[in-house]
Amino acid sequence: MPNTRSAEKQVRQSERRRQMNRRTLSRLRNSIKKLRRLLDERKLEEAQSALPQVYQVIDRSARKRVIHSNTAARYKSRLTKRLNQLKGVPEAAA
Repeated sequence: MPNTRSAEKQVRQSERRRQMNRRTLSRLRNSIKKLRRLLDERKLEEAQSALPQVYQVIDRSARKRVIHSNTAARYKSRLTKRLNQLKGVPEAAA
């Protein structure tokens, strides 16, 4: 239990932030799951059109610091790599 008014306010702020972060993280996970489901079902045209929206959700989550920027980059890289593999695009020379 908070003992001071400032501590009470901090509890309220923390709870509000926690709720916002949960919403953002849930939206992120659901959008990634939808894209992965499209890839599993080999619906490549739909997956190709859904990719920019998933990128937006990932970037927004990173901008809000819900996930780390490197995590966002890793998600985007892996999703794009998987889509390209299914489409038959050769991987770029490393």
